[in-house]
Amino acid sequence: MTTMKEIARETGVSISTVSLVLNGRDEGRVNAALAKLVRKKADELGYRINPLARSLRTNRTRILGFISEEVATTPFAGGIILGAQDAASVYGYILFTVSTDGAASEEQEISTLKRYGVDGFLYSKMSNRIASVPASLNDYPVVMVDATDAAGKIPSVEPDEFAIAYDATNRLLRAHCERIAYIGCSENIVAQHGRLAGYRAALHDAGRDFDDSLVCDVMNNGPALRAVDDLFEREHPDGFFCFNDARAWYVYECAARRGLTVGKDISVVGVDNHRVFAETLEPQLTTVELPHYEMGYWSACKLIPMIEGKPVDVGCWPKTTAPLPSLDAPVPAKIHCTLLEKGSVAD
Repeated sequence: MTTMKEIARETGVSISTVSLVLNGRDEGRVNAALAKLVRKKADELGYRINPLARSLRTNRTRILGFISEEVATTPFAGGIILGAQDAASVYGYILFTVSTDGAASEEQEISTLKRYGVDGFLYSKMSNRIASVPASLNDYPVVMVDATDAAGKIPSVEPDEFAIAYDATNRLLRAHCERIAYIGCSENIVAQHGRLAGYRAALHDAGRDFDDSLVCDVMNNGPALRAVDDLFEREHPDGFFCFNDARAWYVYECAARRGLTVGKDISVVGVDNHRVFAETLEPQLTTVELPHYEMGYWSACKLIPMIEGKPVDVGCWPKTTAPLPSLDAPVPAKIHCTLLEKGSVAD
């Protein structure tokens, strides 16, 4: 195993200089060209940092804890976790993930992560809601993911719900739809309020009057299908913005019952880019992709500087479907989602 002493001998510098460079404490203390030489030689010699030894020196484990409710049963959890894991890896951290199913379970899992010496926490609710972080995390750096702090103090990241609806409705307007319906969600959640507001704003900016009779808020299954079917009968919409891809299925079904062709006779835009719905409906569903990977990546990048007390290099950020906001964005940071064109909007 290559040691710092060997790197110092090969580069002609002191061991303390090598230590500063390889532990990321060289800024302002070691000449930039010399630091570059040390890193290059370390790579050539196959040097690997000993995480245990470093944690003893720095009092940090370089472990991030990810806490979420029912991770295993949430379809998009994997995207958030993958994004956070990728970012953690770039900056020399690892991610420990736990799933909770209530306050008691949550406290138990937090205690477990603390025993491992976690440096900071990502706290997620998985459905963009207003929440409060447990008091047991008050002494740790925390970033909320797909959720907003009720007190407005803890950094957080979420989809730009208003922009989702505004862009989707505008796409239907560009397709010359005259009667655009909103198939919404009857739950009192952040996404519903933001998407309804974006839908209304897009209509207003296009000189269209808002018509409450074209809004159909539903939950799921038979009652939802019947409500959408009734909307078809009463209002005869030719464009549909759906709260999510699952609700778009009701529109497809009701259109088929009437001999209408999606993408020709009517236009439909969903939200999620859910693999089961967006990829299997025929024609494939034009949809706004929620930024799960991006939220995970951004949240880890936000958390690490809070732990280290210095900024991270954002020049290595990957190209993502949705652009990542600045780490200095106001709380909550909002990610402008990307509309994916497929086949459900008439040309």
